[in-house]
Amino acid sequence: MSVWAAILAAGLGCYLLKLAGLSVPAAVLERPVVRRVADLIPVALLAALVAVQVFTEGQRLVLDARAAGLGAAVVLLLLRAPFLVVVLGSAATAALLRLWA
Repeated sequence: MSVWAAILAAGLGCYLLKLAGLSVPAAVLERPVVRRVADLIPVALLAALVAVQVFTEGQRLVLDARAAGLGAAVVLLLLRAPFLVVVLGSAATAALLRLWA
């Protein structure tokens, strides 16, 4: 399969997926269970992406400065720090640990 064929197939698949979402009747979308699941899916996907980026390197699990940065971010979020403080605190924690190691 050529690269262009793969790109066109992926584009068509994305279009059909979007069309399927738009084709769902409004009565189905108004159900409380469907609404709750739709609200939680982005949170679950973001948590999965963070876990993969922080705790893996290639095909293996690692525990390094990124995990400490994530821990610092969690603590700052629990303290209700502003978003910029959370980002800078997390980055500073990871950078200092990498410098020290």
